[in-house]
Amino acid sequence: MISVTEALERLFALVDPLDSETVPLRQARNRVMSRPVAAFRDQPPFAASAMDGYAIADDAAPGASFRVIGESAAGARFQGRVGLGEAVRIFTGAPLPTGADRVVIQENAVRDGQTVTFTERAEPGRNIRPSGGDFHKDDTHFPRRALNPADIALLAAMGAGAVPVTRKPQVALIATGDELVAPGEAAGPDQIFASNTYGLAAMFEASGCIANMVPIARDDAASMNGAFDLARGADLVVTVGGASVGDHDLVAGIAAQRGMVPAFHKVAMRPGKPLMAGRIDGAPMIGLPGNPVSAMICGILFVLPVLRVLQGLPAGPAPRFNARLATEIDANGDREHYMRATNGADGIQPFDRQDSSLLRILSDADALLVRPPHDPPRGIGETVECIAIA
Repeated sequence: MISVTEALERLFALVDPLDSETVPLRQARNRVMSRPVAAFRDQPPFAASAMDGYAIADDAAPGASFRVIGESAAGARFQGRVGLGEAVRIFTGAPLPTGADRVVIQENAVRDGQTVTFTERAEPGRNIRPSGGDFHKDDTHFPRRALNPADIALLAAMGAGAVPVTRKPQVALIATGDELVAPGEAAGPDQIFASNTYGLAAMFEASGCIANMVPIARDDAASMNGAFDLARGADLVVTVGGASVGDHDLVAGIAAQRGMVPAFHKVAMRPGKPLMAGRIDGAPMIGLPGNPVSAMICGILFVLPVLRVLQGLPAGPAPRFNARLATEIDANGDREHYMRATNGADGIQPFDRQDSSLLRILSDADALLVRPPHDPPRGIGETVECIAIA
């Protein structure tokens, strides 16, 4: 068995970022940019008023009166020049008139016809957004993460109608086993509903990928080969179940017959020990355990980081955070342990039951408490490493 860290390193060696495509800005949310985008012009492209008020060209002592000579609104600037003793009514976002160097807010002004009297002084530059105050022409945006709504707004302000992004990875998901039946279908007395691929598909799609669920592969060579045939052309093949060494665990053997180049088989962790990876039919492949919690946790720890690399993001493990224990925990064994837990006001609290078949507990958890191999007993208040889960 190899460590989780070594397994990740070997997985990263199997994949490279996918090619790029250009999509309309409205379709770019949650996509990963493949190269920087430059601003078409300064933002704002002109000095603008930050408040409703009056633009003036000189100092205005309290009680001073100015002649109002026009108006500047957003999208319709004042065309003339502001001189001494003159004021232009201006609205938020409107271009600052030529000659003006400050804005007196309307709350500090008393208007009487074409005369305005100010009750407070405004310093030069007051209430003005300078040209290029947000960004300048040719400034670039290139976040190394999936684009969020703020990124979309920024790219729109920069004038980008379309965005270069890494193509969405196509993931082929293969559930294996005679015992499985699709949800909604009639289940025999010895069958269970296939849950793993549904949960994994939701996980992968939330990460910006396209998950294609191949029909369930039965425990025979023909069915398994048929499933692999259907998976051809995917950027990543993920099998679920059949990766152990039992008489009905056929994935490793069939994959080997198809010329799979193995990267590893078995990882020193729980849940999730019977994990395998390699290349098959020209694509990277990850074989996940069949127990539902094991499959989902391995999806978080191994598949999601691989999908990030395929989308052009830096290689790295699932992010961790520190938390204080809300309860005592016993010493850990010789495998890294990822315990389902809840992180509350009192600290991180692992569930008492950690069986890898208990999906309800995974559904109730919002974190994985990470126990290193041979970690000693821990007491209340001690700091531990955790991984957030949705």
